[in-house]
Amino acid sequence: MRRLLTVAVVTLALAACKKPEAPKRPAAAGGAPAAQAAGGDRQILRGKVLEKIDVSQYSYLKLATASGEVWAAVTRTDKKAGDEVGVGNAFPMQNFESKELNRKFDVVYFGTLAAPGGEVAPMPPAMGGGAMGGGMPPPAMGEGAGGPPNPAQLAAQHQAVVTGPNDVEVKKVAKAAGADGRTIEEIWSQRAKLKGKPVAVRGQVVKFTAVMGKNFLHLRDGSGSPDSKTNDLTVTTSDAVGVGDVVTAKGVIVTDKDFGAGYAYPVIIEDAKVMK
Repeated sequence: MRRLLTVAVVTLALAACKKPEAPKRPAAAGGAPAAQAAGGDRQILRGKVLEKIDVSQYSYLKLATASGEVWAAVTRTDKKAGDEVGVGNAFPMQNFESKELNRKFDVVYFGTLAAPGGEVAPMPPAMGGGAMGGGMPPPAMGEGAGGPPNPAQLAAQHQAVVTGPNDVEVKKVAKAAGADGRTIEEIWSQRAKLKGKPVAVRGQVVKFTAVMGKNFLHLRDGSGSPDSKTNDLTVTTSDAVGVGDVVTAKGVIVTDKDFGAGYAYPVIIEDAKVMK
């Protein structure tokens, strides 16, 4: 009898000491799966790509996750159906309507693709207001403004097309001379092959914005398609020029440049030397 009482007391003591299970994390609103925690407060949504829809600057990925199917939006990518991906810094936007697709989603997770090793670039400090002139990234509000961006603001920034103005028509501009000379349309179509290589491009400045210690130019030369946005090229430089100037920009091609917060460029020339 004494032995039975001893066993009972020990059993009760062990039960009392057992750490209670943490409550399960609820799913995101609308029945969408919650992003999986990874590396502190960073969030990664992992799954297999079932479907991909590309628009001018972004890719919508339908993912099969452990919690169900969900749509995510990231900077335009070459990922395809069947690939396993992770979407970092994922924030849900309910009842999101894509104007380019003319389609409404119950929920879309906006974020950035995780690297093959799982690393996720941190989101920039929360931004205030909208994009600056010409769709340029606004400067950060300071270190005290850190934290994740507002989902509605992030979605609006993803919706924006980071190109020059729509109402500017440019007549044909002669192609830059030399072996590195390319038209804007050629840079878009050959961007994978030109990545990391020097080019020279001649075009008319249709937008000029000074931000983040650089000058951002939008150039057009009459080539490319306004519908596919291949008629406009962004260039960063320390040189100052005016809207309407016809200039030659020489620099190195950078592809898939992401400034964060939805401001991404499939192709851009950075730190170019710009001459009239």
